[in-house]
Parts: sequence; C-alpha cells; structure tokens
Amino acid sequence: MTAAIDMMDRDEYGLYFLTAKGKGFYDRLKKIEYLALTAMKGEDTMSSVALSVRGKVRELGYDKIPELFDKNPYMHEIYSTEEAMKALTVFQIYEGSGEWFELSKKPIERDSFTFGGAEKRQKGFFITDACIGCGNCTAVCPQNYILNDDIPYVIEQAHCLHCGNCLTACAVGAVGRR
Repeated sequence: MTAAIDMMDRDEYGLYFLTAKGKGFYDRLKKIEYLALTAMKGEDTMSSVALSVRGKVRELGYDKIPELFDKNPYMHEIYSTEEAMKALTVFQIYEGSGEWFELSKKPIERDSFTFGGAEKRQKGFFITDACIGCGNCTAVCPQNYILNDDIPYVIEQAHCLHCGNCLTACAVGAVGRR
C-alpha cells in the first residue's frame, strides 16, 4: 500500500509528518508502526536526487500541529480552522535508516545513514582477498569505480550503482554482497 505524504519537519530526534485520523493510512501506521518512503527531486531521472528512508513510527498526537502549521503555512489553506485541524495527528519516524542517491553527477553519488540509534548495515558489493587482479570486474563496471591500484581491487561505494555486474563477471568468485 502507498500514500502520498509531506515531511513537515525534522530534528535530531527524527522526521515529522501528519495525517488525518480518518484515513486508512492512519490505520496502517497504527497497526504496522513502520514506514518506508522514497522522495525524488529533479526534472527527470538523470537530474534527480533521490532519498529513501525506512523506519519505526510513533504517533505524537496533536500538540506539535501548531508548530508544523507555522513551518508549513500552506496547511492553513487545507485545514483553515482549529476544529478542522483536530482531524489531524502527528507521526514521527524516530528510528531508521536511509540512502541518498544523486544521478545528476558523474559519477553518481550515494551515501547511507541511520538515525535514532538504528544499527548501520553496509549494503552493496565488495571484493575479497580471493581477487586475482584479472580485471573482469573493472571491465563491466558502468561507473568505472572499481579501484585496481592493489589486489584485492576495491569497489568505491560512494559511486557504486549496486548493479551486480562485478559479481557475475568475477571468474574466481571474489566479489561478495552485503
């Protein structure tokens, strides 16, 4: 199931958004207490910056709504009275992880992050000591960011597309996946 939401605020404790208590989205959040979202900004795929966030959510209630409306004044046009605003409740994504991905730069850039005490887990591909330096992996890397200065070769994670070409091209099975 999907829903369109606006992130209304952020601080060192998490991300904040709101929804109406009468929506199915509210019911799902209360039941699952988890959210995954992807946001993109740009004209098209090649000029985009993407952000993905996954994490635990909790309902905070009404108290933060006046602050969120002050920071997002367009909300007054949708919920113009205090009585209308009472249909809303605030949720916080308080623990999770995410990834930032920018296709508008060459080479692409990416980074992952955690917040709220979530454990950071590495993702992607890596080259083990079984590497023999044959170059098969470098030949198929669309970003040309497998460093071959030393053996074993090293995949530059900030520019990796996670396409898996290196995994399938390695003749000796020296490429692994996290």
